[in-house]
Amino acid sequence: MSHLMNTYARLPVAFSHGDGSWITDTEGKCYLDALSGIAVSTLGHNHPTLVAAIAAQAARVLHTSNIYRIPQQEQLADRLATLAGMDEVFFCNSGCEANEAAIKLARFYGHQKGIDNPAIIVMERAFHGRTLATLSATGNRKTQAGFEPLVAGFVRVPYNDLAAVRAVAEHNHNVVAVMLEIVQGEGGVNTADPAFQRGLRALCDEQGWLLICDEVQCGMGRTGTWFGFQHAGIVPDVATLAKGLASGVPIGACLAAGKAAGLFKPGNHGSTFGGNQLATTAALTTLDVIERDNLRANAVAVGRQIREGLAAALAGVAGVVDIRGQGLMIGIELDRPCGELVTRGLDAGLLINVTAEKVVRLLPPLVFTADEGRELVTRLSILIRDFLAA
Repeated sequence: MSHLMNTYARLPVAFSHGDGSWITDTEGKCYLDALSGIAVSTLGHNHPTLVAAIAAQAARVLHTSNIYRIPQQEQLADRLATLAGMDEVFFCNSGCEANEAAIKLARFYGHQKGIDNPAIIVMERAFHGRTLATLSATGNRKTQAGFEPLVAGFVRVPYNDLAAVRAVAEHNHNVVAVMLEIVQGEGGVNTADPAFQRGLRALCDEQGWLLICDEVQCGMGRTGTWFGFQHAGIVPDVATLAKGLASGVPIGACLAAGKAAGLFKPGNHGSTFGGNQLATTAALTTLDVIERDNLRANAVAVGRQIREGLAAALAGVAGVVDIRGQGLMIGIELDRPCGELVTRGLDAGLLINVTAEKVVRLLPPLVFTADEGRELVTRLSILIRDFLAA
């Protein structure tokens, strides 16, 4: 009997090693990885440049804490701020911590304006994390159940509905921010319309609100741009990153710009492990490889190939509702719950995921090749056809 707390419905497989987009289990079976640890393993498995950088840093120093300067952290902050067009960065260890920092920053901003009970507008079907505050911001009742009382101060509106946000502005004068995922991952791979994003940016400017973009899953080149919001040509006041930032080494980041920058002072927020030498070295290396190997363009090209390939292979198949996404963040929506496709995928040597009950979610590493894209389309289309025909 395992002494692990029973918090995960784990699949009956464990992995021993990987190479690129392929990973091998402890029994010697090889799988095409179209999930990359839920958008984490940006550079795939066993990337030689990343492995060498991590090993070299581990041989020097792993951690000293934020009591002291960390040169790699300063370099990474400069890189991210430049790429995002933003001003400053706070480092932590995960996506929910990055979103916690964003929520705290928005509340702190509200109090500076004299608002005693600041509120944040959030979206239906959103997922921002599992801490109490991020769980309260999340739009999934199933994940919230049993953890009441939830944190107050969140107002929920439909995704992609600017009129609903405007309606809140008319009667709730405690609002200080709007928070959204540019692409909802857990919610079913739903993309914020560029016009909606631009409308939110204008409305936040008009109302004096902060615009918070949760890029935890869609950031770091996954959609073809460094940040998902760049497709719409906007810059938020706050942006959050985590999953793919360091290719598997835990890290999170909360970026601030404009009226959100300069708010936190020493003592307002912190993290013992956040942005330590190992994590920031891994992140800097990840950025270097994405740039060197043009992996953002690869995400666009291979992602388009996969979506078009699936559309052709599944054309006319009853039960396929939609194939959507940006770059290497892809959802195939079916007309029925399809969780069993995950275990069927294991049998077929394929790692995939199902979210929002009916959406097959694909999050391949950014090193995914065109040949691997074709292999994914072949294996997955067979699985979906057989499932829908059953």
